[in-house]
This record gives sequence, structure tokens and C-alpha cells, in this order.
Amino acid sequence: MKFSKLLLMASTLLVTFGAQAAPDVVRLGNLKFAHYGAVSYMKEIAAKYNLTIEERVFPKGLDILPATIAGEIDIAASALDAAVAGRASGVPIYVVAGFAKGGARIVGRSDLKIKSVADLRGKKVGVARGGAQELLLAAELSKNNLTWSDQPGKDVQIFFMPFADLNQALMQKNIDAMCQSEPQSSQAINKGYGVEVLKPYDTPIGEPVRVLVMTEKMYNEKHDVAERVLKLFVEATKTFQENPKLAEQYVRSQMFKNQISSEDYQDAMSNASFTYDISLEHVQITADLMKKYGVGKIVNPPLAKDWVRLDLLDIAKKELKIK
Repeated sequence: MKFSKLLLMASTLLVTFGAQAAPDVVRLGNLKFAHYGAVSYMKEIAAKYNLTIEERVFPKGLDILPATIAGEIDIAASALDAAVAGRASGVPIYVVAGFAKGGARIVGRSDLKIKSVADLRGKKVGVARGGAQELLLAAELSKNNLTWSDQPGKDVQIFFMPFADLNQALMQKNIDAMCQSEPQSSQAINKGYGVEVLKPYDTPIGEPVRVLVMTEKMYNEKHDVAERVLKLFVEATKTFQENPKLAEQYVRSQMFKNQISSEDYQDAMSNASFTYDISLEHVQITADLMKKYGVGKIVNPPLAKDWVRLDLLDIAKKELKIK
């Protein structure tokens, strides 16, 4: 009897000790777009992996880089362009996964007859600097033999502004077109002041893949935490892929506080998809084209093989039985 009581007490102490083991805190930099939803959802199921995800939402991807350098961010959802620019300037980050494909449109004012990229000649086009949209726009203009600058005198004048300001600028006719992310581009179309010109995926870039990046410090010094983060990411993404109703509800209510309609969300995700994967080839093409088009002012593009680390993603996918 005494032995049973001792065993019970020991078991209780072990359970209590386990319950009190503090979860590892991981600081996430994220952006407010529909296709960034699964990354945001990680914080909702993080406890399963003994993690706490502290999410911080930034205006644009480039804004995350200074916070990463300052040691305030451990992982981040980023346009690949911003990640390349960061790595090229010495920010110690690795690409550890892809998380979304697509998610961009060139949208023209509905009162103008802009039916193709060629029709942008003589027009003012808005875009956010440092996002996938800037490179996609440059690639489309180049393909159509159009010159561009943020100063007058070229075929197309570029106006750099935050994602949040592009729709208003289009609605107020301060710009003639924009290369915008989702769901903002769908909102412009659904509200009637914008029309789709093109989904800009017919250049060597193809559909842009957004990436999950991790600091070298976390990858190298907290490998167990890094491994759990990737398992968490894969489960969150799998959940959104398999349960689109949950994905919509979460993005609309939690990320956008019901400021976007179901139609906006559905249209946005018809032009984007949640994923896990990224290839070295896609990273390298993106970096090389950034140099070619002057995006990010890159002199020496980083080699994909030097900063893409997909081993933890492979482990996570294998454990969760994802091909």
C-alpha cells in the first residue's frame, strides 16, 4: 500500500513537472495577406509542439529585416524578393520552406481601357517596393519591351507605396494601375474601381513562391526548437489545405477582423494556394532576375545552395506523412 502511494506521488510530481515545463517562445514576423493565413494559424496550435508563437505583423516584407538584424524575430513569412535582398545585404537568414504560391495581379482602373501590359505605356503604376509584386511587374514590363522608372521620362512611371495605400490610390485615380497582392487586388475588382489586366505568371519567374525564413542563430543553435517549428508549420498548412472553411473563417475573422467578404477571400484564394515547398532553382532565378531588373539594388545575388535549408521541412513532411 505504501509503495502504491509513493508511486502515485512520484507520478503526480512527474506530471506536474511536465505541465510546468515552459514552452519555447518563437517570434514570428508576418504580413497581412490572405495567403499568409496558415503561417498566422501556427500560433493557434503551437502548444501541441510545446511552443508559443509571438506574431508581429509588419507593413511589408522589407520592414521585417531590421527587426531580424536586431534579434527581435526568429522566423518570418516573406516574399522571396525581400528575403533575397536581406540575405544579399548580410542578414543571417535561411530559407526553410515555401508557404504560398501566386497571390498577385496587375489591376487597372475600371474607367481606363487597359487590357494588356502593353497598354501600360504612358501610365502611372503603383507597387510596393521589395515584394514579389515589384519583380513580377518588372518582368512583365521587360517582356513587353517597356522601360520604367520612378521618375518621369520612361514608358511607365512607377509609384512605390505601401500595400495598404495602393487600392486607395487606384480608387482616387492617383495611379492608373497597380501590381497588388491578395486579397486587396480582388477587393478592388469586386468593388468596381479595378479590373484585372493580368495574373503575372508568364515570365521565367512563373508563380512566385513566398518563403518561410529562419535566422541562422535559431537553425544552428536551437535545432530542436527549429525542428518543432517546421513540424508546426507543416501541420498548420496541412490543416488549411484540408479544411478550406476553417482557413476562410480564420483569415477573415482573425487576420482581417471581418473587413473582407467571403467573395473577396474566395477570389483571392482562386489566385493563390498554400504550399510547403520551394526549389533551389526558383530561389536562384528570382535572385538573378532581381539583379537583372535592378530590384533591391543587388550587386552580387546570393547563391541558393548557400542559404536554402530544406532538411527540417523534409523531416516534418515525413513525420506527418506528406509526400
